Amino acid sequence: MSEITRVALDAMGGDYAPVEMVKGAVDAINKEQNVKIFLVGKEELVKSELAKYTYDQERIQVVNATEVIETAEPPVNAIRRKKDSSMVVGMKLVKNKEADAFVSAGSSGAVLVGGQTLVGRIKGVERPPLAPLIPTAKGVSLLIDCGANVDARPSHLVQFAKMGSIYMEHVIGIKEPKVAIVNIGAEEEKGNALVKETFPLLKNLTDINFTGSIEARDIPYGKADVIVSEAFAGNVILKLYEGLGAVLIGKIKEGMMSSLRSKIGALLVKPALKETVKEFDASEYGGAPLLGLRGLVVKTHGSAKAKEVSNSIIQCITFKEQKINEKIMECIQAEQSSDE
Repeated sequence: MSEITRVALDAMGGDYAPVEMVKGAVDAINKEQNVKIFLVGKEELVKSELAKYTYDQERIQVVNATEVIETAEPPVNAIRRKKDSSMVVGMKLVKNKEADAFVSAGSSGAVLVGGQTLVGRIKGVERPPLAPLIPTAKGVSLLIDCGANVDARPSHLVQFAKMGSIYMEHVIGIKEPKVAIVNIGAEEEKGNALVKETFPLLKNLTDINFTGSIEARDIPYGKADVIVSEAFAGNVILKLYEGLGAVLIGKIKEGMMSSLRSKIGALLVKPALKETVKEFDASEYGGAPLLGLRGLVVKTHGSAKAKEVSNSIIQCITFKEQKINEKIMECIQAEQSSDE
């Protein structure tokens, strides 16, 4: 049996906490034998939800936390002042090596601040990026960064490319993943100052498979496995991606219900369509890891339900088994050695 992965789950974070968080935790331990979950939150509420399920009680432990960080709170103040919040208590479990990973659907800002100040960065990592998997025609791509570093520097983007390559190769299993930088054209001379300065740095790297620029319209076709961006553009891409996907699925369903003929056709194509829609469901891929920390922190959507929570927990198992942090550490150390 594989080594147990210990995951601290923020039971109070997100729109549907603690109901969907608890259900996701139970689903995860029922799917995977090599995981233990610390449900961090208001003990009475969490235990009340747990009482609805039959589960291996040795693999879910409730950790009491009396406070909750709300989405609208200033992240830095919230992390500093609410020391008994589910988020702070959960991250401290990772910091103290009592848990291998922390998963939260709570405030993105607080997750980013807490990840850096409580869990801490790997030595040499300049900025930890948020890196979600996004569906494409060829499977999935990693969008890095999608929200953590709005004012990034070229050296940050270089590290994003390296960390993203490690993640895609060892977690997703893509050998020599193709790396591209988000740009407004394919030509090397195009782009803003950040892209123009970063492009040659990426081009000169020998430890990644850099393929050049990628325009936003080419991202859904899967023309790159790792999509490098600073957080402003990355977040715009991600939100447009999610919104457009939801609109298209809604319009397809609406069209299929518009007449008797379309309803009959819908019955015939339903099985194939269901599988296709499933591939473009963000909840299938878990959350976005904050790469480059001394422990794993995963941010799921605020609207995450049990399936996404469960998949985020399972994602942590692969991360640990593939020793992603150790590989990132080796990569950063090699980078620093070459600079000396």
